[in-house]
Parts: sequence; structure tokens; C-alpha cells
Amino acid sequence: MTNPLPGLHHVAYVCRDLDATHHFYADLLGLPLVHTEISQRGEGWLKHVFYDLGGGSALAFFALHGMGEPDELKTAVSTDLGLPLWANHIALRADEARVAVVKERLAADGIELAMELDHGWCQSHYVVDPNGILVELTVDTPGFEPDEAEAARLLHQHVEPATSP
Repeated sequence: MTNPLPGLHHVAYVCRDLDATHHFYADLLGLPLVHTEISQRGEGWLKHVFYDLGGGSALAFFALHGMGEPDELKTAVSTDLGLPLWANHIALRADEARVAVVKERLAADGIELAMELDHGWCQSHYVVDPNGILVELTVDTPGFEPDEAEAARLLHQHVEPATSP
């Protein structure tokens, strides 16, 4: 029997500096590097690395060299598009103990959190990776109950623009 929902296999992003990206995700966030592929095309090559997120899901990065990428590689998935930093981001499930360990590692490396937010149903701790990608460590407190009918109702609800006083 197959899983009725597709699930997330992996999400892949291009990175500017593979060593800095690896240090951030493996050493600071504690994600295990579980797979690396190297591919060559003509004189160019790429490395495709995968970090385990658990449950069969992974976060992956491409290091491109002579594969048609621009000289000035833009990897910040929000700000390079003119969007607010928080618009496109990666949210990783965590608990308070993991957040404490990661915060300690980040501080020892001279990296500060970009922001922390209490959403009511979760606590979010945000940090920017070496590629300009915002990474959220999300602690469910207690999380939300899935409600497909209410989600659909709100999806289609008209929202009036806010007015300034």
C-alpha cells in the first residue's frame, strides 16, 4: 500500500559556498549529511548534497561550477527577488532542547538570530544561512489541529486592505 499523501522527498537550493553551507547545516544546525552526488558536463561540474530531515525527507543544495550559472550567483530566495526576508523560508521542526543547542552553536560562531516570534500555536526562531535563505526552527506549542473546511473558508475569505489613521 502506498502513502495516500505524497510527502516531501527533498527541497533543493543552489548555494554560493558549499563549505560555508555545509558548516551551517551540519555543524551548526546538526543536520546529518547523508548523500552527495557529483556530475560533470563538459568542463563544468556540480555537487548535489543532501541533509537528513527525518522521515525520509531531505534538504539539498547544489554547488554549481561552469553549469550555466551567472557570474554573480544570487541565492537569497526572498531578498534577491525584492521580497521581505521572511517571505520565502525553510521551516525545520524542532523542540526547545534542539533550539537551545543550535542557539549556543550559532552564538559561538558569531551568528545572531534574525528574529523570534510567538505565533500562538508555535514558537519560531529565525536565522539567515550563508546563502541569504531564512531558516526557521519551529517548536509546536502545541501546534495546530488540521481543519480542512476552515482552512478552505479562510483561503477564499475577502480581506479588506488596512487603512492608515
